[in-house]
Amino acid sequence: MSRIDELIAQHCPDGVEFRALGSLGRRNKGTPITASKMKVLALTPGPIRVFAGGQTIADVSEKAIPTKDIVRDTSIIVKSRGHIGFTYYEKPFTHKSELWSYTIDTEEADQKFVYYYLLTQTHRLQEVARATSVKLPQLGVKDTDSLKIPVPPLEVQRKIVRILDTFSKLEAELEAELEARKQQYEHYRRELLSEDQLENAVWLSLEEVSDRVSSGATPRAGAEKYYSGGTIPWLRTAEVTFGEIWNTEMRITDQALQETGVTWIKENCVIIAISGATAARSAVNKIPLTTNQHCCNLQIDDSIADYAYVFYWVSSHYEELKAFGRGARADLNAKLIKDFPILLPPLEEQRRIVAILDKFDALVNDLSVGLPAELKARRQQYEHYRDKLLTFKELKVTA
Repeated sequence: MSRIDELIAQHCPDGVEFRALGSLGRRNKGTPITASKMKVLALTPGPIRVFAGGQTIADVSEKAIPTKDIVRDTSIIVKSRGHIGFTYYEKPFTHKSELWSYTIDTEEADQKFVYYYLLTQTHRLQEVARATSVKLPQLGVKDTDSLKIPVPPLEVQRKIVRILDTFSKLEAELEAELEARKQQYEHYRRELLSEDQLENAVWLSLEEVSDRVSSGATPRAGAEKYYSGGTIPWLRTAEVTFGEIWNTEMRITDQALQETGVTWIKENCVIIAISGATAARSAVNKIPLTTNQHCCNLQIDDSIADYAYVFYWVSSHYEELKAFGRGARADLNAKLIKDFPILLPPLEEQRRIVAILDKFDALVNDLSVGLPAELKARRQQYEHYRDKLLTFKELKVTA
């Protein structure tokens, strides 16, 4: 029997009390702020971190945010839209008013323990969010306020936190090493694709190496006839992340294909996101699929160019392409992408370069080998022990 089992047997043999998350502390409301204002405020960096949706953050000055909207206690931020999740943050922060966070202030609960428990609930909460909104999964405040949290004795909570902190530290060390490898790979990729290295190469535009350039559409949000029971893969720009696409998070119906501007694209197109934070990201679809209107899809002429070479070129010139963005959101458009230059050596040389880069890419991205495989295994081990440690028998309340 482990020390944790001994403590539970000693202090709560009949089970553990579960309490609503909203009863364990205060819920913080955040501050009214737009994405464009966040960009402006970030030009004068400071100690206050602003959380928006997804991975979007900005570190701004103390004066940029109303004092009443700054949270100075360690808290748990709820990522309530799209990919549901939680962030544990120990420094002063705020977040957009559409989000919320919790500061655990009861003496009976350890905040880090609550955070770790919430991580075990993300899959269930993702389903709750999907049931609320088909197009963009969305949690409500009541969904988290009413979420039941186990509250074993503090000694048990802190012992579990120490164990899981150790796992998290080991995972962070692997992530740092993998990130260093990725930076080495990106440097080598840029060198391999530089004008100095490419012989007998000619400058063309992306339009000149494409058979077809197309976009997509978004079927009307909330229309069940376009989404419910759909089998057609439908790609959103959030899924365009510098890699291969073998599946999509959402699917649409044949009726959506017939009645909206959505169209199929064949496999091995180079897909470039054109909108907002995702603009200039690229990917290759390994299956036929459809996309929303914020994707520019290049069907590569294989008599001129290798699609993988084009993808490696575009992804390695992400910053240059993104710099062409226009407007407050730095959006791209089809013409800007079609006009973007690409240095094209003969096909045989393109394929040689692709073979080299494929090997490097596997070393830093393939989950079946090397560091990515080790990191994947460590995460699976961590999640197994986390879920096991945070599974409690609920105490039955007798009338």
